[in-house]
Amino acid sequence: MAVLVETGHAAGPSTTVRRADRPYWRRNLPLTLVLYAVLALGSLAFVYPFLWMIATSLRSLAGVGSAGASIWPSEFLWENYTRAITSFPFWRYALNSLITTLIPIVGTVFSCALAGFAFARLRVRFSGVVFAVVLATMLLPGEVTMVPQFMLFNNLGMIDTLYPLILPAFFGSPFYIFLFRQFFSRMPAELADAAVVDGCGWFKMFLLVYLPLARPAVVAVSILLFMSYWNNFLGPAIYINSDQWKTLPLALAGFQSVNGTDTPLLMATSVLITLPCLVIFFVAQKQITNGITFTGGR
Repeated sequence: MAVLVETGHAAGPSTTVRRADRPYWRRNLPLTLVLYAVLALGSLAFVYPFLWMIATSLRSLAGVGSAGASIWPSEFLWENYTRAITSFPFWRYALNSLITTLIPIVGTVFSCALAGFAFARLRVRFSGVVFAVVLATMLLPGEVTMVPQFMLFNNLGMIDTLYPLILPAFFGSPFYIFLFRQFFSRMPAELADAAVVDGCGWFKMFLLVYLPLARPAVVAVSILLFMSYWNNFLGPAIYINSDQWKTLPLALAGFQSVNGTDTPLLMATSVLITLPCLVIFFVAQKQITNGITFTGGR
């Protein structure tokens, strides 16, 4: 029952305020302030290293020592970014990173969407068991398959090429198969019935009906995959030996060993490598949320 709060005058419709109708933050103002203070302090703890990295990238080498832990640069040396690009083959490494990011995204999205559609719409015997086995592979740490996979690519003569970083993506990922399966299973079954009446086979139905409607899931998965593939260091470190095929994370490790004492240059390079992920995340964070918390009903 709503609680009636007197305002100091005679009770009546114009002088009575329903406490339950007030916004939550007004009804619990002290608790709200405490929660916002805790969240602000937690956010500051997470964002501080990145702010310090940006500030350091704009300082001189002497200014790094005098500034200490300050996150506001006393000088703005934008030429540090020019030095970061020209001090090593930045654009060649960036091209390798784009190749090993965009192509695997296409392969992973298509293969996972196709497998998720099959698990959601094809009613065959033991499909639930097979789906459980696929999900069970998520329990296997990557270190278990690392050595056999390396031996496989070594026998195929693909070491020191980009193929080991691209080809595994076309075999899907259990987590994203699960996401697509959940999305397709929540779509109306009448879509499949209508497609069958129009003469569509299962694969044509997937391409023309289900995949276009799965745009929220495709966008969300693509963004998450971009973050993963762009920042991938372990894979290139295992398979890439020559300087020709290095990606940006792997090149940054070598760049750090050579220019470790030039902190502003190192921080400027790190900012440039991190920038694409930051831009995509802040621009598309709503699509990430909508794609993962989808309802599937249209």
